[in-house]
Parts: sequence; C-alpha cells; structure tokens
Amino acid sequence: MTWDITEIQKWDWKKHPFGGTIKDPGNSRKFKTGGWRAFRPVRDENKCTQCLICYVFCPDSAIKTKDDKIIEIDYSFCKGCGICAQECPLDAIRMCDETKEQS
Repeated sequence: MTWDITEIQKWDWKKHPFGGTIKDPGNSRKFKTGGWRAFRPVRDENKCTQCLICYVFCPDSAIKTKDDKIIEIDYSFCKGCGICAQECPLDAIRMCDETKEQS
C-alpha cells in the first residue's frame, strides 16, 4: 500500500497538526503510571539510615523526601523496577509481590 501525500505536501506550517508538542508543561503528574507494577518496594524504616541513595537512583521520582528524609514511596508513579532495592547499601528496601503487599 502506498500513501498519497500530495495534498499534505501543499500544506503550509499553519495547517499541520501540533504532533509531539507538549502544550501543558508538567502534565506527567496527571498520568499515574504505577498501575501495571508487579512488585513494589517496601522500606524497612529500622534499617534505613536516610542515605537517600534510593532517592537519587529512582527513575520515576517516586521516592518523596522532606528535610532530607524519606517520607514515602509514591506508588501512583512507582513502576516497580527495583533499582531502589538494588542500590540500597543496607538492604532496607525489599521488593514484594504487588498482589500480596498493600500499604
């Protein structure tokens, strides 16, 4: 199959759609991406020394801090990749089966 694009080629810049343009900055906060997670990180507060290495390595910015201390893991955005658990030097984070662990 071939596409006839001769009409599109005649368009000027005003007629082309916005494709790929982010018109609403910060819109990723509206799209909660943690729903397809199979494993969730669970932090042992007794082992945690607040080194914040997990915070630095989290690709989803799901580890929330306040005053240089971890206050929560935002499961709305955590995809369960396990990088935080892998990087924790004290094994204070374990990955738990999402269907068995709810917090």
